[in-house]
Amino acid sequence: MSDQIKEKITQRASELGFDLCGIAPAISATGFPHLHDWISAGYAGQMQYIPNREQAYEHPQSVLPAVRSVIMTATCYSKTVPDTLSQVGRIAKYAQGERDYHDVVRKMLKKLADYLHELSPGCVTRAVVDTAPLLERDFARLSGLGWFGKNTMLINKRKGSNFFIGAVLSDLDLPADLPFETSHCGTCTRCLDVCPTDAFVKEHVLDARRCISYFTIEQRDEPIPLEFRPGIQDWIFGCDLCQEVCPWNRHAPACGQPQLVAASDQLPSATDFLVMNDEEFRNRFKNTPLWRTGRIALTRNAAIVLGNSGDSRYLDILENSLQNESQLIRGAAIWAVGQVGNQASWEKLQDLTEIETDQEILDEIRLAQGEITKRLINKWT
Repeated sequence: MSDQIKEKITQRASELGFDLCGIAPAISATGFPHLHDWISAGYAGQMQYIPNREQAYEHPQSVLPAVRSVIMTATCYSKTVPDTLSQVGRIAKYAQGERDYHDVVRKMLKKLADYLHELSPGCVTRAVVDTAPLLERDFARLSGLGWFGKNTMLINKRKGSNFFIGAVLSDLDLPADLPFETSHCGTCTRCLDVCPTDAFVKEHVLDARRCISYFTIEQRDEPIPLEFRPGIQDWIFGCDLCQEVCPWNRHAPACGQPQLVAASDQLPSATDFLVMNDEEFRNRFKNTPLWRTGRIALTRNAAIVLGNSGDSRYLDILENSLQNESQLIRGAAIWAVGQVGNQASWEKLQDLTEIETDQEILDEIRLAQGEITKRLINKWT
């Protein structure tokens, strides 16, 4: 009887739009010791929500006490349009849709959970995606969905790694799929080599404190460290570099969920954030992943992107932010002006020193003026 229920669950998952579905036993997470070591090394950075509930990750019972089976799903988000459609600056693929993936995938998972209740009235379920203390990659591997790439992403031979992982925990004792025991990365290290901030300590170990996604998404209340700003390149939100170079993503399927796909003319440019107010930001991004990071941090990121562009065409829009009320935005705009500015920009920065009282901002001004001076000297000699 349980085999028949499992077959029906898999079929229903496909009907709902999931690209992969597998079932894992509700056991202690195999990767929990690795998580403990990772936290102890300080690699979580400011993401205190991870160490604060570390013990909860050890077993899925912390999410559903009666759990006996974990149904794992994957929902692809690959696009058929290139990422270069925005004027300047890039948004990670997973966040380009018109709706937050949490909302879209959770709705699908709840429909799958509802189906379990139809098959077995009185059963207990809980649908989770990305927010509960569940080591989803571990249970995805245990359910046969793929292996851990050297960039820490779960990879599937047919789907690549551009997908969201979701889970439905249940008290039903369902037959488990065979775990994925092998790795198919071979000697390839493209994902490790491409990282401009050297965020990978070694294979399978990411130091979040050096990761572009961490800086542009999670570190919302502080300036991005000076040494990492050039490495941000043109990323406004997130980063896809280690997945873009992965051979297993060459033939990744297109996204089947319309709400997770953005039209080319909807992708924001870095310049959009520099002129956007709170109301405009809310109207445009309230239901997307960008909302949690917030306008101020994203505008900081956008200013750094414009500075990294090396294009003096963006000088006016950056100079308009030199006296922004946000210290984060002010500091980033000053740094960016230092990357693309001229003699007139140097003088505007000097004028700022007469009214600026924040020492960190004054330090940014001094560094920016130094960059402009070096560039002018090189031009004259």
